[in-house]
Amino acid sequence: MTRTKKAGMKARGGRAAVIGALGLASVALAAVPAFAKGNVDITAPRTAHVGKTITITAHGGDDSAGFLHQLCLEENGFGEGWHQENCSAAVKGDARVTAHGTSARRGDLKFRAVLYGLTSKHDQHPVRLHASDVVTVHVR
Repeated sequence: MTRTKKAGMKARGGRAAVIGALGLASVALAAVPAFAKGNVDITAPRTAHVGKTITITAHGGDDSAGFLHQLCLEENGFGEGWHQENCSAAVKGDARVTAHGTSARRGDLKFRAVLYGLTSKHDQHPVRLHASDVVTVHVR
């Protein structure tokens, strides 16, 4: 009889240890953030001439559920800081945007594309999802 009680206690202790370990593992997995897959690509010429048209195109997407996507092109040139040049419409899936412009003087213009997630077409607080690498256009 004593032997049975000891085996029963060991079994209960083992079960409790397994349940505790599984609970700890599930909490640890829930705490790890899930990363959505997405990317943003931008294309611009390496050089341009003063007064000639510069065309910059970008496309991007993300698999985050529940978001519309809006892609914006931003420019940083001649010490002005980053500002938006053009934005796409809010769409489901991949977004594309193109901007055409000219430079009135020589120097370097930097461009980047930023992908935002929106909950509706009129969302006032978009979430920044991804940004492209910065591309530089040398204006001669």
